[in-house]
Amino acid sequence: VTYGPFQPNERGEPFPSVSQIHHDFESIAAMGANVLRVYTVPNRDFAEMAGEYGLRLLVDIPWPKHLDAYDNHAVRDMCLEMVRTEVQKVKDFTNLAGLILGNEIPSDLVRWAGPKKVENLLRDLLREARSELPDTLIGYANFPGTEFLQPTFFDFVAFNVYLYDSPKFESYLVRLRQMYPHSPLILTEIGYHADSENEEDQAQFLGESLAVAYRVGLAGAFVFSWTDEWHTGGYDITDWSFGLVDVERETKKSFHTVSDVFQSAPQCDELPHIPKVSVVVATYNGGKTLGQCLESLETVDYPNFEVIVVDDGSTDDTASILKEHPSIRAISQPNKGLSEARNAGIQASTGEIVAFIDSDCYADPDWLYHIVRQFQLGDFTGVGGPNLTPEEPRLVHQSIALAPGHATHVLFENGDAEHVPGCNMAFLREALIDADGFDPIFRKAGDDVDIAWRLQDLGHRLSFSTAGFVWHHRRSTLRAYIKQQIGYGEAEALLRNKHPQRFNDRGQSIWGGRIYQGLGDTTPLGKPNIQYGIFGSAGYQCIYPPGGSWVYYLMSSIEWWALSLAL
Repeated sequence: VTYGPFQPNERGEPFPSVSQIHHDFESIAAMGANVLRVYTVPNRDFAEMAGEYGLRLLVDIPWPKHLDAYDNHAVRDMCLEMVRTEVQKVKDFTNLAGLILGNEIPSDLVRWAGPKKVENLLRDLLREARSELPDTLIGYANFPGTEFLQPTFFDFVAFNVYLYDSPKFESYLVRLRQMYPHSPLILTEIGYHADSENEEDQAQFLGESLAVAYRVGLAGAFVFSWTDEWHTGGYDITDWSFGLVDVERETKKSFHTVSDVFQSAPQCDELPHIPKVSVVVATYNGGKTLGQCLESLETVDYPNFEVIVVDDGSTDDTASILKEHPSIRAISQPNKGLSEARNAGIQASTGEIVAFIDSDCYADPDWLYHIVRQFQLGDFTGVGGPNLTPEEPRLVHQSIALAPGHATHVLFENGDAEHVPGCNMAFLREALIDADGFDPIFRKAGDDVDIAWRLQDLGHRLSFSTAGFVWHHRRSTLRAYIKQQIGYGEAEALLRNKHPQRFNDRGQSIWGGRIYQGLGDTTPLGKPNIQYGIFGSAGYQCIYPPGGSWVYYLMSSIEWWALSLAL
């Protein structure tokens, strides 16, 4: 929850009396909250009191955001010095969760100065804070009015979002999750103004919003605010009632609703039904990463699943690794290719849902929980999720991770999926059986695209869970990466022959949805469109990716490269 700011106490600090702070912290901890966001830098006594109740602090570091620090070097230096001084005050806090370097720079100021200048200033402020606290998590609290501001160099992405339409609220969080797929995303403020007549609405909204935040895959959320007592700009604010308790600290209905959610975290979005899931791992000479994959599956937090590994004729140490995991069912067969291996897993499965994960992936503990929850949100036959690149130590690994051609998802405007990557996908077993499983002609790749298209041709719907992710090791050498891309090309040719209606005359696949890869993956010559609204006043100034540059597409085509090689 957020805490303060308050009318200055007898010591001139923007916090209540010591006795009131103790009372508040006891109630906050009992509610189940574990982090306080404070908007002014507290002293050590305040931090120690919070620590006594198991509370950590997310501290806003103040600097004059309304001044022109973007072109005026004197003001800029003043801001840098202020940040350095304020950060030094929290260096010894043992319960410091992180810092917020700025909160909601006004959209008109960002447009006037230009996003790049604002981002450069934030980068300099971050550098100053880093010099004092190199290991502390640091972020910037953005808001929908400056969605076009993209300071992706912070440790996490933070947004303040006030949107009282629950479906639209969820859609916007999904949008943010798609924009920043590789960064932790936190809601640094969500709240609902409630007087005595609509406390029930506040409670319902906050309960639903916190569950949605978890379901979408956020790293955390802060409820604004703990109490109706609020002092800012030198005045007590008496006409807003966002608190979970009132000024006298009497609890509202929302206090109990939020407490129920916090107490049930992290899995605070209850599953109405817990179907059995069969997890199938098809592997061929994947011994290098198979052990990590199986260990992650053994720690998945879902009560009803089995794991089946199909060894597709491996010649490495796969067999010995499988012996180290006796609780996992192992099937060995001669090398028949990826599709046949997956089909063998389907035949051996006993679950209502069959989920597939590659042997070079490892699962998040809540992976199956989120995949199953997505099935239950609609009439879906298949569900996929993100595959994220883990931190890799070697430069070649990092370079390949940034190269094009990795598995990603394709989504329609309504949120349905047109394609989900084979390394993280799940289907109803009955639908897979009815579709005769995966086509054996796809030995290396393309089987996931084929099954998705065939199921959709039969009238089935696919979906995508932004929270149901796996970590995916990319190829470890340039040779392996090139071999993988050649395999993708062979699969593309097979898909073109089988689904000619989904390709154009130049042999390029035609997607009805959009390929999602995050903010940094637009074409180099493309420029995003921004919906500023009238006079730049839109509450949600959204980024829309460009349609793409024909020059870029021409220069990246096989015809261009063939001509270049010939010349």
